[in-house]
Amino acid sequence: MDAWIFLLMTIVSCGTLVLIVFRFLKKQTDRDVIKFRTELHKQRQEFFLPSRLDAYQRSVLFLERIHPTSLILRVHNPSLNATLFQAELVKAVRSEFEHNLAQQIFISASTWDIIRNSKDEVIKLIHMAGSQMSDTSTSTDLSEKIFETITKIEDFPTGIAVKIVKKEFQELF
Repeated sequence: MDAWIFLLMTIVSCGTLVLIVFRFLKKQTDRDVIKFRTELHKQRQEFFLPSRLDAYQRSVLFLERIHPTSLILRVHNPSLNATLFQAELVKAVRSEFEHNLAQQIFISASTWDIIRNSKDEVIKLIHMAGSQMSDTSTSTDLSEKIFETITKIEDFPTGIAVKIVKKEFQELF
């Protein structure tokens, strides 16, 4: 009988020891996993941070470049009629947008939607001004009409979008 009690106590002691070792190793493994995840997150941030900074900078630059004032000054060609100039302005906006499409990877979806909507509003403005031109209108006439329309708008969409991009950038960094 003493042998059975001794055997039972040995089994219970060994079982307790195995349980203690198991729990210790599990806690150690959990700490290692947390440490690994933290380090991985830190490395990922360090790797992507320059790309995110670049995305915000390029998005603001895009919005500034498609603002009708800078767009007209950059694209203006006095030898074009209003219809051809309208097409050139729209082409320039779309080209700028396509050049910056990859930036959406690093910017929130809602902010990217605002950037895209801002681009669409610029194109609408160009088409609206173009629809008011006659067959004999020049690129200068179209430019004047666009400038006239802009002065009537209190907050132009590209300006609003720039503020939102800057705000998101400041919140992230």
